[in-house]
Parts: sequence; structure tokens; C-alpha cells
Amino acid sequence: MSISQTSIDTASNTKQLLESAVNNTRWFSRKGLMDRLFTAWFDRLVYPQIWEDPEVDIAALQLNADSHIFTISSGGCNVLNYLTEQPASITVVDLNEAHIALLKLKLAAIQHLPDEAAFFDFFGKANLPKNLDRYHAYIQPHLDAKTREYWEGREGLSRKPRIAMFSAGFYRFGLLGNFIGLIHWVSKRLGYDISQVMQARTPEEQQRLFAQHVAPVFDTRLLKFLCNRAVVLYSLGIPPAQYAEMHSESQQTAQGMHELLKERARRLACDTPLQDNYFAWQAYQREYDLDHRRALPRYLQAEHFDTLQQHSQKVTVHHESMTERLKQMPANSLNAYLFLDAQDWMDEQQLTDLWIQVNRTAMPNARVVFRTAGTTSPLELKLPKELLQPWQTDPDANRDWTRRDRSAIYGGVFVYQRRSSATE
Repeated sequence: MSISQTSIDTASNTKQLLESAVNNTRWFSRKGLMDRLFTAWFDRLVYPQIWEDPEVDIAALQLNADSHIFTISSGGCNVLNYLTEQPASITVVDLNEAHIALLKLKLAAIQHLPDEAAFFDFFGKANLPKNLDRYHAYIQPHLDAKTREYWEGREGLSRKPRIAMFSAGFYRFGLLGNFIGLIHWVSKRLGYDISQVMQARTPEEQQRLFAQHVAPVFDTRLLKFLCNRAVVLYSLGIPPAQYAEMHSESQQTAQGMHELLKERARRLACDTPLQDNYFAWQAYQREYDLDHRRALPRYLQAEHFDTLQQHSQKVTVHHESMTERLKQMPANSLNAYLFLDAQDWMDEQQLTDLWIQVNRTAMPNARVVFRTAGTTSPLELKLPKELLQPWQTDPDANRDWTRRDRSAIYGGVFVYQRRSSATE
């Protein structure tokens, strides 16, 4: 199946879908106004790269050739990382048109670029002028009209087509890429260079360089002020409900928001070896490990390229909400669900509607993995007990998954497994 045949709900658009997902309070309230401001801000490319560790997902979900996966696209790299396990199918949804276009661009590139080296130039280096020539020669003819329109559309002050980002350092764009760049710029104005942490060669050096070059930035008056402004963190893709959860956690632990964020930055920089942590490379170096090519997501590792080509047809892409797509899927048809942090956005009714469909579509022993901004799962608090009854979770295992997640930006990673004897 060509990319032009990939399913997408063209009747919907990003703004309408986001409003439905986020705006669950009345206009004339502080939360209502903040929700709508976030919706407007999120209506563009947010994540050039996903920030959930796929190695944790793959292990926690026990992905294999029998896996029927349901996931959110985000930057799309998670989908391709899961594809290296050669699953039976991957159903992908996203509210954001830009993220859908990015995944479809990657799928077309896998199928039609001449070789692995060209693919790595495009999505690994992502800063070469020849990427534009390759786009027009190999990729563009195989994109559907909507995806082609997105990448050749123009935005920003330069008015260059969006596809030109791949000739100028793609991972420095999008809301998150711009935000990381702003943090680097502000840090230098304050007298610090947070990229120095990447010079570390041992765990001890990681701790020392973080304490010297990164931690002091969070203790400045400016960063303390910014960390306490929800709108500032919109560029991290953190909606008002998620920010409220993080703020509540900071109060419960008697620490400021700047201290909570500093600790997560420390985990990212110090808790795993830098030579293997491509999340740290993107945050502190603003690129992948292009010399040694160790700190790379799976889908950019040369040994997986043939597998991606052979199995890319198993991916179907839909521009709609998780709940709406699940309603259209057969009963007992899925056994691996990746919800990223989307449940943090949901109120009780939205979460209930979603899990009604999860229960209907889940096979025995199905697994669900998701992340939260805070440290507690929302399911026990927000779901009717009868919906959650067929599922079990292990708090100790969840803490271990959280510890193992190299991106370290979330408060919790949670795994729920459906009991094999569960009944509706």
C-alpha cells in the first residue's frame, strides 16, 4: 500500500480535534482560557522527536511478531522504533496534523529513498541541502496531496517551505526544538553553557558538569519566574492540566517548580551513560551522535533499515482522537496500547469513554503503557471501578520503568495488563 492510500480523516482538522480534546471547561474560567490558549499554541509542529523512551515501551509491552499495536504518532519515531520488532500491525492516531505529516514523510522516505545512507542524511543529520533534492526526486511523488501541501506550505518569518527544515537542522525546529534553543540562549546570557555537560566521560563527570553548568541556571531568578508560568511550558507540549499536576506535586514535596524541573534535567543528564542516551544529546547538544552513531533511536540505526522497509506497510495512520479510532476497530483486536501522556489531558468523562473502548478492543493479556507529568496514575482516581477491574498493575515495576526511561522528563511510567480471565 502506498502512502497515498494511508487512511486519514480529512474532514477533521487539528484545531477542531485539539479543542475537543483539551477544552473541557467553560470559556469564562481561568482554566478555560488557558486551555484555549494552549490549543492555539499546539496547532503546529511541536515534537520533531518524541520524548518517550521506546526501549522502555518495547520491553514493557513485550512487543513481538504477534503484537497489534495502537499508539499516538507524536514525532513518529516511536512508531518506527516499534516497527523494528516486526509486529503484526501498528494503528497510529494523532490530533496534530503536523505530526501526522511527519510520520507519513518518514514512511515515504523509508519506502522510496535510494538507501539507508540517504535515509540517515534526511532524518539523522537532517541539515543537508541535498535533502531537499532527494525530497523532490524520491519522496514528493509518493505523498498524498494533504501531506505534500503541509511540507511545501510556508510559515514563519523566512517564508520558506516547511520541508526546508531538513536542510537547516530539523530537530532545532518545532515548538520543542525552539524552546530548547531558547534555554541554551538564555543560559549563555546568564553566564552558563549547558552543552558542557556533554563533555563528560564518566558518571562522576556527568554529575560534576551538571552541577557546574546546568543546575545553577534553574536557581536564577529568571528561571524560577519562568518555571512558575504555565504558558511558558506550552512549548514543551505541557497543557494546563498537566502543569497543574506538576505544580501540585511540587507543593506536596515542598519544592519549587524550578527544583522539580531541575531534578528531571539532572536525571536526563546524569542517570544513564551519555554515549547511549540520544535524548540527552538532543537536549544538551541539539543533535544526534553523528560521529560514533551510538546515541541514536533504533529506526536510525543502519541494521534496522531493511526491516523498516519490509514492514512499513503494516502502519496505518489516522488524524483523529484515540477514542474515535478505537470505536471503529473490531472487538478483541489489540494487545499493545501506547498512550504517551495523553490521559493527563483528559477529564473523567473523556477518560471513561476511552477505556470503554480499550476494554472492548483489548485481547486477553493486552498491555497498556502511558506516562504522567506527576508521579501518580490518573486511572484509579478518575475511572469507574468496573472499567479498571479487568486490569492489574505493579507499583514496584512501574517505579522501575520510570527509572529506566532515559528521557527522564516524566513523573511516572505505568504499565497495566489485562487479566487473561477478565470478563466485561
